[in-house]
Amino acid sequence: MKKHIALIEDEAGIRDNYRAAFERRGYRVSTYGDRPSAWQVLRQSLPDLAIIDVGLGDEPEGGFTLCQALRAQSATLPIIFLTARDSDIDTVHGLRLGADDYVTKDMSLDHLLARITALLRRAEAWAEALQKPDEVVQRGRMEMNVDRMTVSWDQQPVDLTVTEFWMLHSLVQHPGHVRSREQLMEAASTVLDDNTVTSHIKRIRRKFMQLDGSFDGIQTAYGMGYRWNAREV
Repeated sequence: MKKHIALIEDEAGIRDNYRAAFERRGYRVSTYGDRPSAWQVLRQSLPDLAIIDVGLGDEPEGGFTLCQALRAQSATLPIIFLTARDSDIDTVHGLRLGADDYVTKDMSLDHLLARITALLRRAEAWAEALQKPDEVVQRGRMEMNVDRMTVSWDQQPVDLTVTEFWMLHSLVQHPGHVRSREQLMEAASTVLDDNTVTSHIKRIRRKFMQLDGSFDGIQTAYGMGYRWNAREV
C-alpha cells in the first residue's frame, strides 16, 4: 500500500509541483491550502507523514499551530516543516512544537525525499517494535521503555518526540561514550544539519531540567558531539 503524505502549503503552484514530484515517487498525496481545511480532515484520519509550511494564508504561523495540534493527536507522526523561513528562531520554535525536521524550500528534491524516506522507515521500525516484549533501559534516575517509547526521570514522564527519543537512546546505550552528530542522526534515522541536531539536544536537556533543575545527564564534548554522563548510571 502506498504511503500517505499530507502536504499543507498555501501557494498553489508550489503545492502542485511537490504533489507531482511525490506522486512520481510512489506516494499517495493529499494537499491542503490552509490550516482549517487540513485540520478538519487530519484530525479524523492521520497520514503516514505530514509536510507543513509555516505561513498559511492569513495565518503567518498557522503551520506552527497545526503542528502542535497534530503532535497532540500522535506522538509518533513524522512531521516536516517545509518553508521559505530559515531563521534559527523559527527552526527552534518548530522543533519545540514537536516537528521532526525543519527544511527550507531551496533544498533539493532528492535531499527532501531522502529525509521523507528516513522518517517513514523509522516510523515502520517503531510499529514493528510494538509487537515484541518491552525493552527497558535503566540509567540511574532515568528509565527508558524502548518499545513503548516512553522516558521518565524520578518516575516523572519526559515528553519526547520520536527524533528526540532515538537520539537519547543512542546516548544512554553507552554512558560516557561520545556520540557524534552524525551518529545521532543515524540513530534517529533522519538527515539533519548540525544546528538542527544541536537544537534537538537542547530541547531534550530542557525537558529534563523542567523536572530537575540540576539535571546533568547530557554532556557536550566540544568539537566531537555529546555523551550521557556516566555518573547518572
